[in-house]
Amino acid sequence: MDFDYTVTTEKTFEDAVGTVEQETKKAGFRVLYTHDVTKTLSEKGFTIEPLKIIEVCNAKNAYNALQADIKIGLCLPCKINVYQKDGKTYISGMRPIILPQFFPKANLGNLPAEVDAIIREVIDRSK
Repeated sequence: MDFDYTVTTEKTFEDAVGTVEQETKKAGFRVLYTHDVTKTLSEKGFTIEPLKIIEVCNAKNAYNALQADIKIGLCLPCKINVYQKDGKTYISGMRPIILPQFFPKANLGNLPAEVDAIIREVIDRSK
């Protein structure tokens, strides 16, 4: 199973970021923060291609995951990255379906699969 779900898009970098933020809200999640990694690193003298990390969350799902194992908080909130590499724009998210591999004693039920489907849908609708 892949750790990530990544697609390419023909949209501009900024359009892709805006679409991910809109689609996140439509899916019942909240955008907590959008990190402009390129800007942050450039302030320290480092240069990279455009990269923004969009932190997204659904309070009910986060609560249920934390009830199963508080250490799942290390993986929260869910993140969707929009980045450019070699002239192409990508949208990528970690797949929540992998959580049981890291937290085998947590009784997460269908939650990882449900959130995984939502994250993939947000990414697909954003491309």
